[in-house]
Amino acid sequence: MAAPPVPLRRRRALLVVATLLAVVTAAVAQDYNDGGGDDEDDEKKKPQFKAQEACNGVFLSYTFMERTKEYPHLKNATAQPYAFKATASVLNTMTEDLKAWQMFVGFQHKEILVSVGGAVLLDGSDLPANVSGGVTFAGYPMADLLNSIETAGDPSLIESKIEITGTQFGVKPPGKPMPKTIKLTKPEGFRCPAPNHKGSVMYVCCVKDRKFKAKKANSTRYQTRRKADLTFAYDVLQATANNYQVQVTIDNWSPISRLDNWNLTWEWKRGEFIYNMKGAYTLLKEGPACIYSPAAGYYKDFDFTPVYNCEKRPVIVDLPPEREKDDAIGNVPFCCKNGTLLPPTMDPSKSRAVFQMQVYKLPPDLNRTALYPPQNWKISGKLNPQYACGQPIRVSPQEFPDPTGLMSSTPAVASWQVACNITRPKKRASKCCVSFSAYYNDSVVPCSTCACGCGNDTATCDPDARAMQLPPEALLIPFDNRSAKARAWAKIKHWRVPNPMPCSDNCGVSINWHVMNNYKSGWSARMTIFNWQDYTFKDWFAAVTMGSHFSGYENVYSFNGTRMGAPFNNTIFMQGVPGLAFLEPITDGKTPAEPRLPGKQQSVLSFTKKDAPNIDIPKGEGFPKRVYFDGEECALPDRIPKVSNARRRAGTPSLGQVAMAAALVMIMALLDSLRLC
Repeated sequence: MAAPPVPLRRRRALLVVATLLAVVTAAVAQDYNDGGGDDEDDEKKKPQFKAQEACNGVFLSYTFMERTKEYPHLKNATAQPYAFKATASVLNTMTEDLKAWQMFVGFQHKEILVSVGGAVLLDGSDLPANVSGGVTFAGYPMADLLNSIETAGDPSLIESKIEITGTQFGVKPPGKPMPKTIKLTKPEGFRCPAPNHKGSVMYVCCVKDRKFKAKKANSTRYQTRRKADLTFAYDVLQATANNYQVQVTIDNWSPISRLDNWNLTWEWKRGEFIYNMKGAYTLLKEGPACIYSPAAGYYKDFDFTPVYNCEKRPVIVDLPPEREKDDAIGNVPFCCKNGTLLPPTMDPSKSRAVFQMQVYKLPPDLNRTALYPPQNWKISGKLNPQYACGQPIRVSPQEFPDPTGLMSSTPAVASWQVACNITRPKKRASKCCVSFSAYYNDSVVPCSTCACGCGNDTATCDPDARAMQLPPEALLIPFDNRSAKARAWAKIKHWRVPNPMPCSDNCGVSINWHVMNNYKSGWSARMTIFNWQDYTFKDWFAAVTMGSHFSGYENVYSFNGTRMGAPFNNTIFMQGVPGLAFLEPITDGKTPAEPRLPGKQQSVLSFTKKDAPNIDIPKGEGFPKRVYFDGEECALPDRIPKVSNARRRAGTPSLGQVAMAAALVMIMALLDSLRLC
């Protein structure tokens, strides 16, 4: 029997009750929801969620997002370029702050980064940057990540996200072009296991290494100043809402490096511009052109005529000495040395440079405490070492002595430090080279082919051919004039002449190391420095690193020579004596038909065998392991002279002959100086 129909009024009442129950249930569920909602559900679905929740350290992740095929479209899959997007993150899950973090991503598919957000490249490379061997990211503007406890878990304060856009090659869809590894490289003292890889996500939890012996903890919230070959100090002296006064200090700490005519550049990340400067200047002074810059959009009624520079990457150079007392642009301590920075071992007063700037800011940084240093610092010189500079780190404010002479001191508003270290030059990228010769072989092993680059003459020469051995007199003439001598020498020696001939070394400075003799109680060598440039090297210096026989070093006769200590053990530091501290430029011959003559300096070095009695000179143990000129490491030849058959049974000279040779070298140097006068 069918149930009686429910009255319409009752059905309406039941519908209202059901609706109210649904609303109440939803409200109760929302009250018990901890705020994640759908976002939290999405977060829990991520493959790294469980590992992130269990991490007590620093949680790193890399997520491949998407990619599209780029032009040209190729049949060769390994050469096909793809545009890709990825995201990396650094999350502090500890109970303490994470300072100055650095994350390494081991790219392995010939990646080229086009844009990076939330971080900068540690080595300061300009974008687009080839990072096929991996790259280290440094936090910017968030260099430090706070801990969750003192921030109530605010994601914007405990986590940094890096947005990556670039190009990669050779992984066909549906394959995922993932990096080889990810790890935390700074701060030190963390241990990162092999990362987990699931689909398009890679993640790892880096924890503190209990065996790591940390240095004495810094009691402040700032980073400890770092030791390096070269450092920059960026000290804000005064600050207002829209501009600040800053002092930049450059210190050369390396005992074997220097800079000549230094050029400094960096990258403004927040639209800043340089209003004026003292102690240095920008190569491009573009005040009127600034009206087309982003700054002109905010400072609408501002007179940009006196502005120094609005470039995103300004090039800054030192003032000449004659402007040192100029009230308008000089009068800054340690300024105005024409860009020369000597090693502190030579002259401490010339190992530092200082300049000051007034910097204007743009929104949203119109606050006197909103201070950000420029990033991607680079410095270079005339013939000087290559430096790899890190990103600025916040350090304790520098204290300056009272200018009136009182015993008080005044701290800077804020201070940052940039640390730079010398890098060994890459193959065929040196600025100087070395040739080897010895008394037991009448041929010279010249500088290697393209030691300092191949230039633009590879159409008429072979950049891959081995440099041809030369007669000794060929070292005294430019490379362009050596071809005939090289061919004639090869004919005498019955050597094959390559066709085409090897390319030049293309080096502006070359050094010949000649082992002069080998006798019972010692041996000696002669070092000659050749300058092939139209440039005078003032206060030049050189250094040679010997092998285990360094202990026998006795004297340098025409230069000032000094034994160096750690970390440059087994190294002899040499510089010109007073009156011979200039390495003169190349000069014309007496007639137009004669080859040009290089500027040169030379000296004999003597060694004893008292502490190295087993040194084997004929086997090549008399040649240096490294050679430096003005701080630049010079390219060594790919071989050493071998004992010629004609000289295997020849007698060795006496100590008196060595002394006579040294005297002759000194006389030649004196005659050269008189000729130049």
